[in-house]
Amino acid sequence: MLTLAIILAAVAACCFAGTVHLQHSAVHQASTGPVLRLQSVRTILRSPGWYTGLALAGLGGVLHVLALTMAPIAVVQPIGVLTLVLTVLFARIKLTRSVITAVVMSVAGLVGFVALSTVATNTVLPAPDLASAQWAVLGAAGLAVAARFRARCLLLALAAAVLFGFTSALVRAAAVAPLTGELAVLVIAEAVAAVLAGVWLLHQAYAGGPAAIVAGATTIVDPLVAVLIGVFAYGEMAPGQLAGMAVPGVVAVAGLVILARTVPSPAAAALSARRKRREGPLRIALTADTYPPDVNGAANFAHRLASGLAARGHDVHVICPSTSNETFTETTAGVTVHRIGAMRTPFHPTFRFCPPWRAARAVPALLAEIEPDVVHTQAHFLIGRNAVRAATATGIPVVATNHFMPENLLGYGPLPRWTHRPLARLAWRDLVRVFGRATVCTTPTPRAAQLLEENGLNNPVMAISCGIDRAHYAGPRTQPTGAPTVLFVGRLDAEKNVHELLEAAALLPDTHVELVGDGSERHRLEALAAQLGIAERVTFRGFVPDEELVRAYQRCDVFCMPGTAELQSLATMEAMAAGKPVVAADAMALPHLVRPGHNGWLYPPGDVAELARRIAAILADEQTTAAMGKASLELIAAHDLGSTVDQFEWVYLDIAAHAADRRAPAMSYDR
Repeated sequence: MLTLAIILAAVAACCFAGTVHLQHSAVHQASTGPVLRLQSVRTILRSPGWYTGLALAGLGGVLHVLALTMAPIAVVQPIGVLTLVLTVLFARIKLTRSVITAVVMSVAGLVGFVALSTVATNTVLPAPDLASAQWAVLGAAGLAVAARFRARCLLLALAAAVLFGFTSALVRAAAVAPLTGELAVLVIAEAVAAVLAGVWLLHQAYAGGPAAIVAGATTIVDPLVAVLIGVFAYGEMAPGQLAGMAVPGVVAVAGLVILARTVPSPAAAALSARRKRREGPLRIALTADTYPPDVNGAANFAHRLASGLAARGHDVHVICPSTSNETFTETTAGVTVHRIGAMRTPFHPTFRFCPPWRAARAVPALLAEIEPDVVHTQAHFLIGRNAVRAATATGIPVVATNHFMPENLLGYGPLPRWTHRPLARLAWRDLVRVFGRATVCTTPTPRAAQLLEENGLNNPVMAISCGIDRAHYAGPRTQPTGAPTVLFVGRLDAEKNVHELLEAAALLPDTHVELVGDGSERHRLEALAAQLGIAERVTFRGFVPDEELVRAYQRCDVFCMPGTAELQSLATMEAMAAGKPVVAADAMALPHLVRPGHNGWLYPPGDVAELARRIAAILADEQTTAAMGKASLELIAAHDLGSTVDQFEWVYLDIAAHAADRRAPAMSYDR
């Protein structure tokens, strides 16, 4: 009897696969968007394919009910995974490694589930507790409501799967414990209502995404729900026995998650195939999780690039966090800036972030409104990841530029230092997962590109300098008015190691230190200067206007950058453009800017005595100072902003021209 039940369930699964394929096609031909409207139902009801699918569904339903009368739910329901396999084949989805992995995990998980359930399930069913099974209805309603906000296709399919699993549980209960009187009428009515509601939700899911996602959700979640009802409401097995089946169940669900993240949407594929680049200037969407008035290298770069592209006639849009909780759009210097309402973070005094729910809705909507030829994201955080997801879903080519190092953020949290290394690995893994979807990845220096590759990014990475407007910082040196000055510009935060500069200054009598910038370490640094007895020789400027910043570069004698987490260091480049010698930590990308003995010196991070010695060597000889400043001007010429804009412009034009020839990227339906 058990063997016959399994055969009937397998044939039913084949019928259901045909139903999914035919009815999904009918819905997509009748509807024009992700929501199935009532007026589209008339078109669907005139489709012969839909009726053929309905007939297959009826046949499959009969066979499935017969199987349920012969075997426990935990045996019959998981066999429906065949529906997923056949749907993937019918839909002609390209069998990428991710798709194959997802299907194999789903099949293996449910096969394991079936194998364990045949051993653990009780053959004699106690009196079913139908009241305890009603939680499934509430769960389906919750999923349907959540689908209004995101992941519409997946969540609607899950809601339908919960209702179908609930219906199977009702059928099983009626088959083994015949019901009479009003209770029988109530159970039949509830089963019919659950089926009808499930069918409507299923068709809404068809309209919202690919058939494979719908089939995967129903074939995996349907049996899991039915088994849970069988365990906790019907007593088909003990909860302890269910615990042993958790591992294959989790594997099957993980396969569904992977499938939801990788399978392409038919609508997205069609849009990508139709997409043609406009003639003339590009329409570019730059997405950034930090943008002026934020003061940091990534924000400055995004602003300079946007302005440079706009100056060349391109239609440039920037999507970034707002300076307040309000969402608004403004135009400055030819750049349209769309600011999404943002919140303050408790871990950083100035950084603001967009809440996930707000970014998930606003970014795709803005990209749909802008219709860019290219999306260029400056980060993998909330705005950046939503931009990558939305762009790849509709076939828009993506450039992803990395300015991030985990060390730049971990210092702001309350976590102990021993947690920083594992957290950094997780952060890199997350970055690689997001940037792995991009068409092209860039980063400012070869060392930064190497860092991405070392952390698992398989995409080729282009090293394109952030660039510098050299003319902006050029000018005569302000005549000295007293002691020689060593300048630092940047955030006064932990990874900048400004304390090393102050400790070195304590070893350099008659030397003045000027610090431009602000941050979480300022009060500690002020206390350190007083403790070292050099408070009168250290000036904390805080944030200053741009013209004052230029004057600070021009009047200093030496620029110092002790930071150890610099992917390029715009401040160092600005100092070089002002013709200044540089003393910098021998770490990360700073060796790309400083040639020891030529335009300055490098020192081992943490070696304060060596830092003091290198600064003193430059200040001791005016001819050396002048020669190194001249060398800085020569070296920085390779980083001219015009060259940077040229390179990005070339990348944009290249990938936009080939966008229609590429396969449509995958759409994420899981979030």
